[in-house]
Amino acid sequence: MISKKVLILGANSDVAKQCILQYFQKGFSIIAASRKLKSLENFVLENSLNKTKIDLKYFDACDFSSHQKFYDELSIKPNIVIYAAGFLVENQKALQDFDATFEMMKTNYIGAVSILNIISTDFNNKNLERIIGLSSLSGVRGRKSNFIYGSTKSAFTQYLAGLRQELSSRKIIVNVLISGYIDTKINAGLNLNKNLIMQPNYVAEHIVEAGNSFTIVPNIKWKLIYFILKVLPESLVAKLP
Repeated sequence: MISKKVLILGANSDVAKQCILQYFQKGFSIIAASRKLKSLENFVLENSLNKTKIDLKYFDACDFSSHQKFYDELSIKPNIVIYAAGFLVENQKALQDFDATFEMMKTNYIGAVSILNIISTDFNNKNLERIIGLSSLSGVRGRKSNFIYGSTKSAFTQYLAGLRQELSSRKIIVNVLISGYIDTKINAGLNLNKNLIMQPNYVAEHIVEAGNSFTIVPNIKWKLIYFILKVLPESLVAKLP
């Protein structure tokens, strides 16, 4: 029996690595795609993963011209696709350094649209059943502390919402993970509320166990924060950090 394939784009992230482990436990084969292949090679060795069930592929979210070739060269097209690539710089730096801002735009949104458009319009891939994008609570409402990063995540969430509608006639499910603080490399050094920090393996569980609902918000505390942010009047949002 041929196992189902999961393509993880941005597979070097902490959450993505936990997804690899959890999908392995469920018997899936993995295509782990990242710019940092050496890190992934070390991860495979450290966890004694069966090398016959994981392919490591070079993928640069920001090199849009390479995306079609990357996808075409996949010998077996995926059943599940996860877009986990992400890039973050603090808001004050982003305000003054457009190169940093553009890097966030390319990684968090433009690169995602580029590769996911290619994948979702491959009508020959009858195996495709699900696409999951990793977004952020930062994209729910614009706040002065992180509105530039948040805008890239908001755009990605809206793209996924429309893609879900586009693919519904083909019975392909699209999910978005709206996460709060996660104990990951991207958040290292930030002053975060320790009572709200989630571990990567916990977040990965919600990705691997994704159902039919579009929005996935792990943790009851973050669910509450998510719904409050959605309905909070603008006058009160403006008072948030």
